[in-house]
Amino acid sequence: MKLKTRQEIAQEYGIVRETLYRKLKSAGIVLKRGLVNVEDQERIYKILGKPRVVKNQDRIAF
Repeated sequence: MKLKTRQEIAQEYGIVRETLYRKLKSAGIVLKRGLVNVEDQERIYKILGKPRVVKNQDRIAF
């Protein structure tokens, strides 16, 4: 895995960045400023579930 932006993570889930922020906050995940490191990505995926592949900018619910 590589460092990712919050925007990239939101896109993986097919949601906008603001929705990602709400989901992280409700799950109690606090991220440091800057790029999201591998450990934090793993925490996100463990709590929110692995994102499914989103095609054609379709939004998905998880």
